[in-house]
Amino acid sequence: TETLEGYLFPDTYDFPGGSTARQAVDLMVHRFEQVWKADWNARLTELKMSRHQILTLASIVEKEVRRESERPLVAAVYSNRLKIRMPLQADPTIQYAYLVDSGARKPRLYNKDYAYPSPYNSYLHTGLPPTPIGNPSDAAIEAVLSPAPGRELYFVAVGDGTHLFAVEYAQHLRNIRKVRGR
Repeated sequence: TETLEGYLFPDTYDFPGGSTARQAVDLMVHRFEQVWKADWNARLTELKMSRHQILTLASIVEKEVRRESERPLVAAVYSNRLKIRMPLQADPTIQYAYLVDSGARKPRLYNKDYAYPSPYNSYLHTGLPPTPIGNPSDAAIEAVLSPAPGRELYFVAVGDGTHLFAVEYAQHLRNIRKVRGR
């Protein structure tokens, strides 16, 4: 299906009374085009990714990160996973799949949810989902275009808005135990 998800720039807008939904969408897409920087196009070529792919990944980073300083780190993990064809395993993709299919938000995922059959489920499918899962900020786009250097492949949420990062799976398991207090 065609969607403008990812292309509606998140910003504060003033709409005159009587504005139509179409006018609002047009304004948000126009704002997206204004915010998209010309030098980002050169970076797309360097990364060998399309604008759609960058927006899709940036939308995942946007949903995953609570602390601005961690955007480039999370973007690096996902970029590193894409390079080695490892599933992204991003919880927000499953939450989006539930939202698209049922119209209901699923704030907490359980083990059974990781098998939810959807092309958006990045635990089941390698690579990016078919479309963005939200509308990323320019900061999330910047993070995906310039991820932090490093070889990290894993992260776990601490619960205070931060994450613990790891290169090796064994360290990731230790980080999970640390977060869970075991």
